[in-house]
Amino acid sequence: MLELNAIKKNFGRIEVLHGVDLQVNGGEVHALLGENGAGKSTLMKILCGIIQPSEGTIRIEGTERHFANYDEAIAAGVGIVFQEFSLIPHLNAVENMFLGREIRTPLRLLDRAAMRARAIEIMRQLAVDVALDVPVHRLSVAEQQFVEIAKALSLEARILVLDEPTATLTPNEVEHLFKVMRELRRQGVAIIFISHHLEEIFEICDRITVLRDGEFVGSCSVSEVDNDRLVEMMVGRRIENNFPPKPGMNPSATMVIEVEELQLKNGGPVSRFALRKGEVLGFAGLVGSGRTETVLAMLGAYPAARCKIKLDGVEMRFSGPDQGLAHGIGLLPESRKEQGLITSFSILQNVSLNNYGKYRKGHWFIDLKKELDCTRTAMGQVRVKAQGPHARVDTLSGGNQQKVVIARWLNHDMNVLIFDEPTRGIDVGAKAEIYALMRAFTERGGAIIMISSELPEVIGMSDRVCVFRSGGIVATVEGEDVNSEIIMTHATTGRVEHVA
Repeated sequence: MLELNAIKKNFGRIEVLHGVDLQVNGGEVHALLGENGAGKSTLMKILCGIIQPSEGTIRIEGTERHFANYDEAIAAGVGIVFQEFSLIPHLNAVENMFLGREIRTPLRLLDRAAMRARAIEIMRQLAVDVALDVPVHRLSVAEQQFVEIAKALSLEARILVLDEPTATLTPNEVEHLFKVMRELRRQGVAIIFISHHLEEIFEICDRITVLRDGEFVGSCSVSEVDNDRLVEMMVGRRIENNFPPKPGMNPSATMVIEVEELQLKNGGPVSRFALRKGEVLGFAGLVGSGRTETVLAMLGAYPAARCKIKLDGVEMRFSGPDQGLAHGIGLLPESRKEQGLITSFSILQNVSLNNYGKYRKGHWFIDLKKELDCTRTAMGQVRVKAQGPHARVDTLSGGNQQKVVIARWLNHDMNVLIFDEPTRGIDVGAKAEIYALMRAFTERGGAIIMISSELPEVIGMSDRVCVFRSGGIVATVEGEDVNSEIIMTHATTGRVEHVA
C-alpha cells in the first residue's frame, strides 16, 4: 500500500535522512524503530506533507504522490497521531476532533449533534469513557491521548501513523488501543507504529523497519528477531543489562525526607513515607492514584489537607518548588514541554536555568566559558542529539527535549531529585544511560523519588516502592517483594486507611 523510496532530507547543510526506504502493506502493523534522533519523526512528517523531502518518492497503492501540506495527505487517506499533542486546550474533545473539517447542515450551519454522535461512536470503538463536553485541558494526560487517537480515527485513514501513542497510557488502556489496532488491521488499514517499548512491538506488530542516525538499517518480520537483536540494530551495539545493579540498602542510612502525614483531601487517605540517603524510592500505581499529587503537595505546589514533613530532621513546610530548590530538591515534571522547558530558549539557557549562581564571576558577571563547558558536559552525559548547545529546544525531537530537562538537573548540585516518568519517550539505549546516571547520583549520596507507570522500570530501579491507590500509599515494599505481582495486587485491590 505504501512505499517510501530513497528519502533524503537536508536542513541547511546537514543531512538528517540518508536515502531511507519504507514499505508497509495494507492490513499490517509495521513498527518503525530507532533511537531518538534516528529520523523516525522526520520521515513521518515527510509522509504526512508537514515537511518536504530533499530527494525520494512516496507511492500509495502504486501511484506517486506529492503532498504540499498535511491537508493533502489527509485527503489521500494518511492520518497521524503525533507524539506531542496537537489539541487546542480550551476546546472540548468533539471540537478538537473535527477542527477544520466540521460537519455541517445543508444550510452550512455546524451540525453539532452529528459531530457528537460520531465522537461517541469512535470513543465506544476505543472502549474508553472520555468527557466530551469539557475543555481538553481539564482531561488527564491519558484522556487527551485518546482524544488524539479518536481524532485520527475520525479521518477514516487507510494509512495511520501512531507516534508513541502508549507513552501516557495504563496497561488496561494500552490493551484497549491494541484491540482497536487489531480491528483496523482486519479492515485492511496500514498502521505505522512507533514505540520505545519493545514488548509492545512483539505483541502487536507484524514487521519492523529500523533506522539509525538517519540511515536505513533493515526490515524484517517480528518472528525473525528477538529483543537483543532489535536493540543491537537500533543502537549499533549490544546492551547486556538495562538496569544497573542495586547496591543494597543500608537500614541505618540517614533519613533525608520524612513525610509524617500527608493528606490530599479531608477524609481521604493519609500517606507516610521516608526517603533515605543513597536510595531510589519508587512511586507506583495506576494513573490517577495520587503519585504526582503527593510529591507536589509535599513541595507546596498542590493543595493538601494535611502536610507534615521533616527535611534532614528539621520540620519544614514548603510554599512551592522554588523553596524546595533552595533546599536542594529538584523536580523533573511529567509534562516536560509545558512545565520543564522554555522551548524558545537554547539548550544552554535551559540547562542553566535556576543555576546561574554556579557561573558567577565576581559580583556582576557570568563565566560564559564555564557555563558552556558545563552545558556540553551535561549534554554529553545524556546524549542530547543537536547541532550544539546554542540550538533552540523547539528544534529538537520530543525525546531530546526530555534529555535537556534531565541534563539541567544533573548540572545542579541537588541532594534530592524527583523524577516524574523519567524515561517517557526515551529510547532503549538512552534509558540505560539515564538509569546509570540516576544510580551514580545515589552512589554519591543523593536520593531519588521516581514516579513511573512502567513496572519494569519501577522494579529494576527502585530499592523500595511505595504503592498508591485512591489518592494515598497503601503499601511500601522492599527486597523480594519488589515484584510485579505484589505491586499490582496492592495497586488494584489494596485497602486505604481513612483518617477523619
